[in-house]
Amino acid sequence: MKTARKIMIGALALAPTPLFACAACYGKSDSPLAQGVNWGIFTLLGVVTPVLGTFAFCFIRMINKEEAALKKNNAPKNITEL
Repeated sequence: MKTARKIMIGALALAPTPLFACAACYGKSDSPLAQGVNWGIFTLLGVVTPVLGTFAFCFIRMINKEEAALKKNNAPKNITEL
């Protein structure tokens, strides 16, 4: 019984099903689906770019503050300057 169930599940998993191409692959680049995909890409770019920019700004600011503190205290920047 268990073997028959495994065979049925395997057969259903490997059974061919009709595949439909998306609008971009099918050639209708002016369809609503293609426009939705484009807007999704632009939305993701609009979210990811400011987040990465904020991280870069924070790291640059931390580096500048550390260099200013080292200059103010006349501390050596690395071990070789000791």
